[in-house]
Amino acid sequence: MKAWQLIGTNKPLELTEVADPTPGPGEVVLDVTASGLCHSDVSSMTDPGVFASLAKTPITIGHEIAGVVSAVGEGVTGWAIGDRAGVCPTASAATPGKDGPSAGEASPGYGHDGGFAEKYLARAYDLVRVPDGLDIALGAVATDAGMTSYHALVVRGALKKGMKVGIIGLGGLGQIAARVGVLKGAEVHVAEMKKDVWTLAESLGATSTVSDVSEWRGQGFDLIVDYAGFGTTTAGALKAVRYDGTVVQVGMGKTDIGIDTTDLIINHANLLGSVGGTKDDIADLYALMAAGDLTPQITEITFDQIPQGIDDLRDGKVTGRLVARLGS
Repeated sequence: MKAWQLIGTNKPLELTEVADPTPGPGEVVLDVTASGLCHSDVSSMTDPGVFASLAKTPITIGHEIAGVVSAVGEGVTGWAIGDRAGVCPTASAATPGKDGPSAGEASPGYGHDGGFAEKYLARAYDLVRVPDGLDIALGAVATDAGMTSYHALVVRGALKKGMKVGIIGLGGLGQIAARVGVLKGAEVHVAEMKKDVWTLAESLGATSTVSDVSEWRGQGFDLIVDYAGFGTTTAGALKAVRYDGTVVQVGMGKTDIGIDTTDLIINHANLLGSVGGTKDDIADLYALMAAGDLTPQITEITFDQIPQGIDDLRDGKVTGRLVARLGS
């Protein structure tokens, strides 16, 4: 089969021929029909230690995977050839068991070959059923961009109906979070410097949009989730939350930041980090998507265009979430 593989740091992906996978006990093979591209894919090519060390090189990267089951290994129950499934990239790491994999080992594209290929060897435990009728491209997007944004907002942020919520950054993650917040009854406000996407915020149901989080100072937000992460965004969020309010940090635009702890202390604020999520998060997203309530903006490319897609992500040329479609 064909696979786009990373052969070394700061080197372009190479299209290679690799052996078709064969499922062992507890495993299934997916014919990949959609594979999402992520900024962490760019990082894995240039600075692989940022998220998780690469288990090997060459390695097939790509961790947003959805496809159709084409082979089932011994002992697998609940899955049959022809079933459509998304892959939770953090499921095995979340409940590893005594000898289970760590986060890096469990994640496709880092600990083992990922989804920029025609087939993917999956742990059956990591699969989430894609509802009938749901576009498989959305099935891929929900597995990481959706899961990560949802988990930060709903689980780490403990979202409740009626909350005043701020979403910083309306990219691939922020747009999903903004819509989820609205669907769950929150009053959602968006901070996004690119004014050409303000109409998207309005269409998602956001109450207001500003260019910079500094405009929210003193407005008493219950919860702000920062999907940008440039230091100034984190600092601005801490000035905008109410006493005992919460800021959840997801974005890693800068990883070494300095913030004035005065606001953190005086506001008795909760500053939390969030990464990944669970199969339950993905299943909830699938339900919202299948009902037509959540339709993230995506840009589709072909399998052959994956390297160009990586370049476009690096150069900030992508609107919404980028997905390579291999089938229907």
